[in-house]
Parts: sequence; C-alpha cells; structure tokens
Amino acid sequence: MWVSTDGSGVVSHVGTRLLADVAEAMGLTAAFGGALAGIRSRDSGHDPGRVLADVAVMLADGGQAISDLAVLRDQPALFGPVASTATAWRVLDSVDAAALQRLRAARAGAREIAWAQRAETTGAAFPAARAAGREVAGLVVDIDATLVEVHSEKQGAAPTYKHGFGFHPLTCWLDNSNEALAALLRSGNAGSNTAADHIKVLDLAVAQIPDEHRHGVPVLVRADSAGCTKGFLAHVRSRREQGIDVRFSVGFAVDAAVRQAIRRLPASVWMPALDAAGEIRDGAQVAEITGLLDLTGYPDGTRVLIRRERPHPGAQLSLFDHIEGFRHQAVATDTGYAGSGSAAFLEARHRAHARVEDRIRCGKDTGFGRFPSRQFAINAAWLELALAAADLLAWTQTMLLDGELAKAEPKTLRYRFLHAAARITRGQRRTRIRIDARWPWRHQIATAFARLAALPLPVT
Repeated sequence: MWVSTDGSGVVSHVGTRLLADVAEAMGLTAAFGGALAGIRSRDSGHDPGRVLADVAVMLADGGQAISDLAVLRDQPALFGPVASTATAWRVLDSVDAAALQRLRAARAGAREIAWAQRAETTGAAFPAARAAGREVAGLVVDIDATLVEVHSEKQGAAPTYKHGFGFHPLTCWLDNSNEALAALLRSGNAGSNTAADHIKVLDLAVAQIPDEHRHGVPVLVRADSAGCTKGFLAHVRSRREQGIDVRFSVGFAVDAAVRQAIRRLPASVWMPALDAAGEIRDGAQVAEITGLLDLTGYPDGTRVLIRRERPHPGAQLSLFDHIEGFRHQAVATDTGYAGSGSAAFLEARHRAHARVEDRIRCGKDTGFGRFPSRQFAINAAWLELALAAADLLAWTQTMLLDGELAKAEPKTLRYRFLHAAARITRGQRRTRIRIDARWPWRHQIATAFARLAALPLPVT
C-alpha cells in the first residue's frame, strides 16, 4: 500500500453534517443565538448561538473535549467556518444562570418545531412508548440520577456515596423517543432522594414538552425508589391542577410494613408477572398490597404492587428474601383501576423504567461523561449542550432514519453513519457529496439528507 498526501476534496464525518443541518432546520442554532444575544463582541466573526450549536453537534459526533471542535473546524468545505477552541471557551464562560435558562427555553422552542415536523412526516408528534408488549398511552418520562467521576479539582465536585469523587447529576428522559428533556448538575454528595431536586428536574422536563401535548395527552412520570418521597409525589399530583394529566409510577421501599403485608397475602391473590413482550414471566408473580398498608401522607389513590421472583444466581437478597425464597420489589402508582390494565401490566410498565439506564449510558457517551472545566457554571452549560446533542440524535433517528439505524446506539451510529467519508465535487453551480459506492449504508445517508430537505418549513 502506497500513501500520498496529494488528495483533494476528501472529507469525513459526512453524516455529522446532517446533524448540523438538523440543528438549523429545527431552529436550534437560531434559538441559541437569540438566547445569547448581546454577548457577541463587535469584532467577533462567530455568532455565539452557532458556536454552541457546533459544540452540541461535536458532542453528538463523539467529541469529549472542547478542543474536539477541530474535527469540524478542519473541514471547512463540509462544515463551514467553525469557532476556535478559545472562542468556544469564551462563549461557554458567558453562560450564567439567566443565560442557561434561556438556552433551556431555546431547546424547548426547537423541540416544538421538531414535534410539529415529525407529526407532518410520520403522522405522530412522538412515537408510542411500549411496555409488556403493548403501547403505553401518552408521554412517559423517566427520572434517574447517575454518578460522573472526575479526576481533578472542579467546583462543586465532591465525594460520592460509592466512595468516588465527582458529580451526581439528576436527569430526565422521554421514553417515547429517547429525547433528553432535562438535567440538573449536582455535587457528588447530593442526596439520591432529595425531593426538591426531583421537583426541579420534573418542572424543567415538563417545560420542554410543547403546550399542545403538555396539556393534551397523559403523562406518566417514572422513577426508582429515590422518587418515592411524599413531597415529590404531592408535587406530581399538584400538576393536575395546572391542566396536566399526570400520573406517577415509582419504586417503593420494601420495609417492615411491606414485609408484614406480604406475609399476610393468601396464595390465591398472586398472579403471573409479565415480561417485556407481554408473555408470562417464568418464576415471577405480582400482587397488590394497597389495603394492607398505611399510606397516610401519600396522594389519594396511591396503590402499591409487589412482585416476587425466584432469585437468579448472584442476586443480592435481604434476610427476609432468604427466608421467603423470593426476591421482592414494590411499586407505587396512582394509576387507577379503570381501563389501565391488570396489576401485572402496571408492574411491567414500571420495570420498563430500566431503559433509562441505557439513555444515561448513551448520554455519558454523548457529552456528560466528562466535564471540561473547573468552573461549575461552564460544566452546567456543557451538560445542557450534551442534552441538545442527545436531542439531535433522537430527532435524526425518529424522523430521518429507519431500520437498524433508527434504533442504533450512538457508537454504532457514528461508525455506520456519522463518520462516513466522501469526496466533495462542485459543478453546474452545485456541490455534491459523493460517498463511496461500496459503503454499506450509503443509501441510508443519502435518503436522510433528502428527507431533511423535504421537511415542511415551520410557520413563522
């Protein structure tokens, strides 16, 4: 093999250019510019909104540091002028608490356009969430926290409950489409079940839902047992007074009262549990213990379901589980009896909350697995851009891709789609991107660009 350096017109990361175009088409770039209007210096050649949009695209592409903007900047024929690393640092440093709130509003505005365009092209503003082999009505939002380790002194970083050091962000995701609704950057020693933080991240997430759907469709809020605080559940219930049809499904601690209730259950009330496909889950049963518990202080209509299952090898069991021979897990929900399905379905619907772990894992691979600065405010802005990166991927997959690429995780999508190479040619007043005729996903890339060009323009 002979290597030379005299090639011309060759570029890589062709699919990533599509993400930049998606940011433009959804109005995200312009909205970011509006959010940061007033901070642009007269002698700067870069709009701050475009700089932040480029950072979000870079994160979706797999970048981990601000210097990774070079992947875009070094290919001006494909991405146009891209800010220097120093300029990107200055823009991020200008994002204070007020500007961060405006960036969140900018993301909400872009989401409204994205959902409207998705409704025009697919017939639905958002895909249906699924559990136990059937659709779950409305929107399903999942709240969960995660630990992000850091290896240098950063403002706000602190020891974690797992004896590490770093941050403990609380995140909220839309299960229907894998969109990142909200996240709250917190110190590493922040509590897992802090009601105030759960309330704040839920309110930020609800603000991201377009008005038409926020007040027009059911919303299910899922969380693990950290979300099972009376203050948080009362807040979820209070959103109904604002016209939001919201319900909760949260993990419930198996304490002494629950264990006593389990012992009092007759064998006849246990029903087979369901798996993800809606089939009977071997060795698992479900029962309701609402009437056997004192639920004073919980919202009216709260129900508690219990699942027992033969433990798999290596499962961590309590003494009670050892005695009973089953592993027990409980769920609290205020979904009523009428038209909601059996207790087995509601329990399986809650277990689908586990998908949020995949969202967080992919989110860490799309920006918030590392934080670049010693300053907390810059890292908070970085987290918001990581959410925007996750949104760009979600919008691209649900509107422009199909088949395996529509479901692929970021690592796979980058190899097959985003990082594809091509040759740029110009002629007849047109610029053409010519992908290798032997690249297996060349047709999907070309089709995605065509579909984006065919999207309806938003009404202004």
